Amino acid sequence: MLRYPVFALGAATAAAVLALMPLSQADAQNRNLTIVLTDEPTSVDGCDSSQSTVGRVVLHNFYETLTIMDPITGTLTPRLATSWEQLAPNAWRFNLRKGVKYHDGQPFTAQGVVKTIQRNQNPAVSPACGNRTKFFGLDKFTFKTPDEHTLEIYTETPEPILPIRLSQMTLQAPGASETSISRTAVGTGPYKFVNWVPGLEINVVRNDDYWGNKPAVAGAKYIWRKESAVRAAMVKIGEADLTDNIAVQDALEPTLDHSYLNTETSFLRMDPTRKPMDDKRVRLAISHAIDREALKPLVGKDAIIATQVMIPTIPGHNHELDKKPYKFDPALAKKLLAEAKAAGTPVDMEIELQGRVNIWQNAQEMMEGFQQMMKAVGLNVKLTMYDRAQWLELLNRPHDENRKANLLQGQHDNNFGDAVFTVPTRYKCEGAQSYTCDKDLEALIDKAAATPAPERYKLYEEVFRRVHDDFVADVYLYHMVGYTRINPRIVFKPNPSLNAMIPLSAISFK
Repeated sequence: MLRYPVFALGAATAAAVLALMPLSQADAQNRNLTIVLTDEPTSVDGCDSSQSTVGRVVLHNFYETLTIMDPITGTLTPRLATSWEQLAPNAWRFNLRKGVKYHDGQPFTAQGVVKTIQRNQNPAVSPACGNRTKFFGLDKFTFKTPDEHTLEIYTETPEPILPIRLSQMTLQAPGASETSISRTAVGTGPYKFVNWVPGLEINVVRNDDYWGNKPAVAGAKYIWRKESAVRAAMVKIGEADLTDNIAVQDALEPTLDHSYLNTETSFLRMDPTRKPMDDKRVRLAISHAIDREALKPLVGKDAIIATQVMIPTIPGHNHELDKKPYKFDPALAKKLLAEAKAAGTPVDMEIELQGRVNIWQNAQEMMEGFQQMMKAVGLNVKLTMYDRAQWLELLNRPHDENRKANLLQGQHDNNFGDAVFTVPTRYKCEGAQSYTCDKDLEALIDKAAATPAPERYKLYEEVFRRVHDDFVADVYLYHMVGYTRINPRIVFKPNPSLNAMIPLSAISFK
């Protein structure tokens, strides 16, 4: 029988109940956490785990992957696969862990893994599965299952890093809907989904039948508050144990607040298919109109000015570009716009600056700063802030064919060890988030994906050079720094993966 944790009670009632309990029982109850996040998840479906609001709740709590990448060392280690080997350039064999069960009692088998991967790639699942649009939408896999614990995966083209890529394929129990995203969760992980009260909370409990080590945390409640100051205060007064993303101006308690490079890169995606932004000079002018140093205090002094949408520690990052960021030069921006106007480009056409509410702390203030800077060089810019659901429709395909010129506020997270998790989605012609389409660039991207290291990474470096120099596809902003507040009663060390997941099993108690 499920015992609801003390945090479901009022504070005074909870204290009274704990006082009456035997010490061991009170201690067990006190092993429940309250985690306060910025946004309510859109789902708890495994195939949405690439969305940060979903992944922070489900990834390696409800759902696991075949392999797992250490976010600090970059080491790939076993999870639900115990070993793997490459049979041919386009074929891999995975040996699966035995004795594992899904939360509903079904055995974990190779056939079940196949069903999950096929569902993740199924375009009929609506809304679009986040893992498909971000990581796996352009892939074509076939499978063999020699026995229940052996899985062979065959790819259409050579796939030298498939084990790394599968560290992003969360595995849910067979039987999930083939047409819709789920609001319940059945995986193999160390925690089970209990319930979701829309607009209020998600409750989870430890899976005592878990195949691995028993974690210290007995259960957790996830709640959400958009206001950074509110979330920080909740942790300070003991109403919550952890909040993942507070604003720099709220991170003023050295004993509670922890900073970390969070693997996110912020940018503005430009639309080169619409006037006046189809003129490269206009796109360059926008990049030179932005004073990144002046706005840097809004994201934190330790943020790094970006030259590409992937952090420097991921192989394939072009470090030569870091030596030549787009400089704040309003005079040059005005000169470029004048040249474009003289050539017939309607530089006074309205451009919509499309922001997302709470995409990062101080995001709207930053967008207002961008708007004023672009207006100052002569651009006609309208700022519209969208909620997350509206923003996702703008971000992902299908793009509105009747759209006007736009700059979309974005943030990209790659802590997965390879540029393949960034490049195809953002820069291939049919990439889920791409406005860029060039056949030579696409051929280079495909060649890089099929080439082993170290040549692979040289090819990706060239992709980023072309995107930066030739296409000017994005306004690069910052490699971001995060600030998290942690209750002193728990032990938790934030690392670069915190924006993608908060594994409860990594938390212990003092």
